[in-house]
Amino acid sequence: MAKVKTKFVCQNCDYSSPRYLGRCPNCGEWNTMIEETVTPEVKPQSTRVTVSGQHTHPQLMSEIKHTTETRVKTQMGELNRVLGGGIVPGSLILIGGDPGIGKSTLLLQVSGQLSATGGKVLYVSGEESASQIKMRADRLVVNAEHLYLYPETDMASIRANIEEMQPDYVVIDSVQTMQAPGIDSAIGSVSQIRAVTGELMQIAKTNGITIFVVGHVTKGGAIAGPKILEHMVDTVLYFEGDLHHTYRILRAVKNRFGSTNELGIFEMKEGGLYEVANPSEIFLEERLKDATGSAIVVSMEGTRPILVEVQALITPSVFGNAQRTASGLDRNRVSLLMAVLEKRANLMLQNQDAFLKAAGGVKLDEPAIDLAIALSIASSYRDTATAPTDCFVGEVGLTGEIRRVSRIEQRVAEAKKLGFQRIFVPKNNLQGWTPPAGIDVIGVSTLHQALKLALGV
Repeated sequence: MAKVKTKFVCQNCDYSSPRYLGRCPNCGEWNTMIEETVTPEVKPQSTRVTVSGQHTHPQLMSEIKHTTETRVKTQMGELNRVLGGGIVPGSLILIGGDPGIGKSTLLLQVSGQLSATGGKVLYVSGEESASQIKMRADRLVVNAEHLYLYPETDMASIRANIEEMQPDYVVIDSVQTMQAPGIDSAIGSVSQIRAVTGELMQIAKTNGITIFVVGHVTKGGAIAGPKILEHMVDTVLYFEGDLHHTYRILRAVKNRFGSTNELGIFEMKEGGLYEVANPSEIFLEERLKDATGSAIVVSMEGTRPILVEVQALITPSVFGNAQRTASGLDRNRVSLLMAVLEKRANLMLQNQDAFLKAAGGVKLDEPAIDLAIALSIASSYRDTATAPTDCFVGEVGLTGEIRRVSRIEQRVAEAKKLGFQRIFVPKNNLQGWTPPAGIDVIGVSTLHQALKLALGV
């Protein structure tokens, strides 16, 4: 009898070693090397075979007939926006998020909506029984004639049922609980995840079946398993939010059929997830009128402008080293802007503790938020409030200049829509277009000029 060969595989980066290592030499993580059986290589099929038995073959590009795929619209406009306008038939969509954030709830609601419009949906769960899913469906008022529940973890059985049913949509909840036949390793290991995802991709592409895959995340917030999992799928969506608040953010970080960094806002209630049509009002509804250290920024999330309140608290440092803390903002960006304020605006901030956050739990990461961050810091330091009808857009350079930003027309239109009277923008952005009536668009070229006009300092 031949000796069984084993290897140790890192569950974080897929690095393999013939012996055990406490620390992975590739990614540097500790205690991630797991022993797995070496699976003999299987000779690949000469052609890709669909579940109906048809073989694919090479074709000349000029002979391929291109038909424009009609996207399938769900009843959730926010989900359609994040997906780039709707669901593309035959796509493989990965949804990741923290436990309890609402991934299964979202997909169960979407499955009910797709089934109600005539689509056949197969909901495969490796974590819950059919009765448990039914109990949740009753709470969410999901009643559909063409929604099939299938508690199973074996990919061979799942593929056989897909071949028999020929569904239009398949939901896999979750990929870490599925087991591929012929792979002799623990469920949820790197080898299992890679094999399961590869088979799901083959089913989706050769049969035009849209497949939604739920992926667990690590304690660092990344989707568990090798990074190749995100490379294989067409769309990667992250479901974010605080478990102590009701609002959830669905963010697209990869989309082959639409814009990346698109954002959708939902509110979790007793009856499930409800879309928020105007998230800017939510982010601004609890803002105090004359509070210092507050500035409104018009940030672009994909193709959508969103107004968010940036808050800053500047206090004298008690200890020797000043603290720099940021929530929802890049800490390095905050430190850079404080250095520019000290050098170009004569604000003595080196002995001041700084605490900044983006209100509402949203994460902001674009250059256009620099001016609002700088105004909030200066407002708190000078103890002078910004006008409640002012908002700010602009990138701050190291020499104190205000640099142009993209999509200024959409930002100004959104600020006008929500009733703001003045918006500070880079002076160079005023060229080539006419500002709309009803809002005063002020062009500033330097940080010192912006501080003087907004705060009078």
